Amino acid sequence: MQIFGAVVLMLLLAGCGSGKDSADLEGARAAKRVDREVAKAKLARAGTWGHYSGPIDTRWENDGLTMVLLNELRYTDPYGEVWVASAGSRVNGASIPRVFWTMIGGPFEGKYRNASVLHDVAYEQQTRPWQEVDRMFYNAMRCSDVGALTAKTMYYTLVRHGRHWKHPKAEASASGSAASPAPADDEIQNWIKTYDPSLDQIDAMARGETR
Repeated sequence: MQIFGAVVLMLLLAGCGSGKDSADLEGARAAKRVDREVAKAKLARAGTWGHYSGPIDTRWENDGLTMVLLNELRYTDPYGEVWVASAGSRVNGASIPRVFWTMIGGPFEGKYRNASVLHDVAYEQQTRPWQEVDRMFYNAMRCSDVGALTAKTMYYTLVRHGRHWKHPKAEASASGSAASPAPADDEIQNWIKTYDPSLDQIDAMARGETR
C-alpha cells in the first residue's frame, strides 16, 4: 500500500507540474501574439508620415538669424510619438550643418522649415537620443512633402556631421579599425539617387561601415 500511495503521489505531482508548464507555454504564446499585434499596429501607423497640429507663426529677431515661435508647433510621427516646439522657442538652424546649406538652401527655406524648427528645439533639449531626433527630422520632412532624395541626403548629412550628444538610451557606437571612410558628401546624392537606400543603410554609410 505504501508503494501504491507513493506512485499515486508522484503521478499527482507530475500532473501539477505539467499543468504549470502548460500554463507557462500558453502564456508565452499569448505574449507572442500580443507582440505580433503591436508590430502590425506600428506598421499600420507607419503607413503615413505623421501629421502636424497646424501652421506656425514666427517672428525674426533683429540679428536676422534667429526666429522666435509665436505659437506651438506639434508633430506626431508615424509611430505615435509627439514632438513639440513650444511657443517662445528660439531657433536658428544650428542643428543643420551650415556647410550643407549651399546644397539644399537655408534650414527655414522651402518645405522643410517645420522639420528644421522641431529638429533645432530637440537638439537643444537633448531629452531623446540624437538618433531618434534625426529620424524624426526625416519623417517630418516627408510629412511636409520634401522628396525622398533631398530628405535622405539631409538625413545622411546629420548622421555624418551632426552635433551629437551621449544619451542613456542611445546605443553604443561600434568602434573598429575595419570601418572604411565614409564617401565624400558630393557623392552621396548620386548614391542615394541610384540605390534608394533605407535609413539603416544610410546610417551604415555615414559611419563608414559600407561602400
